[in-house]
Amino acid sequence: MWNVILYEKEDGTKPVKEFLDALPSKHRAKVVWEIELLEEAGLSLGMPYVRHIKDKLWELRIKFASDISRVFYFVPSGNTIVLLHGFVKKSQKTPKNEISIAETYLSDFERREGK
Repeated sequence: MWNVILYEKEDGTKPVKEFLDALPSKHRAKVVWEIELLEEAGLSLGMPYVRHIKDKLWELRIKFASDISRVFYFVPSGNTIVLLHGFVKKSQKTPKNEISIAETYLSDFERREGK
Protein backbone atom coordinates (compact mmCIF):
# COMPACT_ATOMS: atom_id res chain seq x y z
CA MET A 1 0.00 0.00 0.00
CA TRP A 2 1.25 3.45 -0.92
CA ASN A 3 0.92 6.58 1.19
CA VAL A 4 -0.96 9.17 -0.91
CA ILE A 5 -0.86 12.71 0.46
CA LEU A 6 -2.15 16.04 -0.80
CA TYR A 7 0.33 18.82 -1.44
CA GLU A 8 -0.37 21.76 0.88
CA LYS A 9 0.57 25.31 -0.05
CA GLU A 10 2.17 27.58 2.53
CA ASP A 11 -1.22 29.22 3.17
CA GLY A 12 -2.66 25.83 4.14
CA THR A 13 -4.79 25.29 1.03
CA LYS A 14 -4.66 21.95 -0.77
CA PRO A 15 -5.10 22.39 -4.54
CA VAL A 16 -6.25 18.81 -5.18
CA LYS A 17 -8.84 19.03 -2.38
CA GLU A 18 -10.16 22.28 -3.90
CA PHE A 19 -10.29 20.58 -7.31
CA LEU A 20 -12.21 17.62 -5.89
CA ASP A 21 -14.62 19.84 -3.96
CA ALA A 22 -15.48 21.73 -7.18
CA LEU A 23 -16.41 18.59 -9.15
CA PRO A 24 -19.95 17.20 -9.45
CA SER A 25 -20.39 14.27 -7.04
CA LYS A 26 -20.27 11.41 -9.59
CA HIS A 27 -17.19 12.85 -11.31
CA ARG A 28 -15.57 13.33 -7.89
CA ALA A 29 -16.33 9.70 -7.01
CA LYS A 30 -14.57 8.51 -10.19
CA VAL A 31 -11.49 10.64 -9.40
CA VAL A 32 -11.40 9.33 -5.82
CA TRP A 33 -11.73 5.76 -7.12
CA GLU A 34 -8.69 6.24 -9.38
CA ILE A 35 -6.71 7.85 -6.54
CA GLU A 36 -7.47 4.72 -4.51
CA LEU A 37 -6.21 2.58 -7.44
CA LEU A 38 -3.00 4.61 -7.38
CA GLU A 39 -2.76 4.11 -3.62
CA GLU A 40 -3.03 0.33 -4.06
CA ALA A 41 -0.82 -0.13 -7.13
CA GLY A 42 1.63 2.77 -6.85
CA LEU A 43 4.31 2.77 -9.52
CA SER A 44 3.01 -0.45 -11.08
CA LEU A 45 -0.19 1.29 -12.22
CA GLY A 46 0.18 1.95 -15.93
CA MET A 47 -1.76 3.14 -18.94
CA PRO A 48 -4.54 4.05 -19.34
CA TYR A 49 -4.56 5.27 -15.72
CA VAL A 50 -1.21 7.05 -15.49
CA ARG A 51 1.28 8.64 -17.84
CA HIS A 52 4.70 10.16 -17.32
CA ILE A 53 4.75 13.89 -18.15
CA LYS A 54 8.38 14.91 -17.60
CA ASP A 55 11.15 14.60 -15.06
CA LYS A 56 9.48 13.67 -11.74
CA LEU A 57 5.96 14.66 -12.87
CA TRP A 58 3.23 12.09 -13.61
CA GLU A 59 -0.47 12.41 -14.32
CA LEU A 60 -3.42 10.34 -13.15
CA ARG A 61 -5.81 10.17 -16.11
CA ILE A 62 -9.54 10.17 -15.38
CA LYS A 63 -12.34 9.87 -17.91
CA PHE A 64 -15.89 10.34 -16.67
CA ALA A 65 -18.69 10.47 -19.27
CA SER A 66 -17.57 13.20 -21.68
CA ASP A 67 -15.26 14.86 -19.12
CA ILE A 68 -11.55 14.25 -18.85
CA SER A 69 -9.62 15.16 -15.71
CA ARG A 70 -6.01 14.99 -14.74
CA VAL A 71 -4.31 14.95 -11.34
CA PHE A 72 -0.56 15.59 -11.40
CA TYR A 73 1.60 13.81 -8.84
CA PHE A 74 5.15 12.78 -8.03
CA VAL A 75 6.94 10.28 -5.82
CA PRO A 76 9.41 12.10 -3.54
CA SER A 77 10.80 8.96 -1.89
CA GLY A 78 9.92 5.52 -0.63
CA ASN A 79 6.25 4.66 -0.97
CA THR A 80 4.84 8.21 -0.76
CA ILE A 81 2.88 9.79 -3.60
CA VAL A 82 2.14 13.52 -3.47
CA LEU A 83 -0.92 14.74 -5.39
CA LEU A 84 -0.07 18.24 -6.60
CA HIS A 85 -2.71 19.71 -8.90
CA GLY A 86 -5.92 18.68 -10.63
CA PHE A 87 -7.93 20.12 -13.49
CA VAL A 88 -10.64 19.28 -16.02
CA LYS A 89 -9.08 18.95 -19.44
CA LYS A 90 -10.74 20.99 -22.20
CA SER A 91 -8.37 20.34 -25.11
CA GLN A 92 -6.60 17.39 -26.72
CA LYS A 93 -3.17 18.44 -25.48
CA THR A 94 -2.40 19.05 -21.80
CA PRO A 95 -2.07 22.85 -21.40
CA LYS A 96 1.46 23.99 -20.58
CA ASN A 97 0.15 26.32 -17.86
CA GLU A 98 -1.37 23.34 -15.99
CA ILE A 99 1.97 21.51 -16.15
CA SER A 100 3.71 24.68 -14.99
CA ILE A 101 1.41 24.95 -11.95
CA ALA A 102 2.19 21.35 -11.00
CA GLU A 103 5.94 21.95 -11.43
CA THR A 104 5.72 25.02 -9.20
CA TYR A 105 3.97 22.99 -6.49
CA LEU A 106 6.52 20.19 -6.84
CA SER A 107 9.42 22.64 -6.43
CA ASP A 108 7.73 24.26 -3.44
CA PHE A 109 7.15 20.87 -1.80
CA GLU A 110 10.80 19.88 -2.27
CA ARG A 111 12.05 23.25 -1.03
CA ARG A 112 9.96 23.10 2.14
CA GLU A 113 10.71 19.43 2.77
CA GLY A 114 14.44 20.13 2.39
CA LYS A 115 15.01 17.81 -0.57
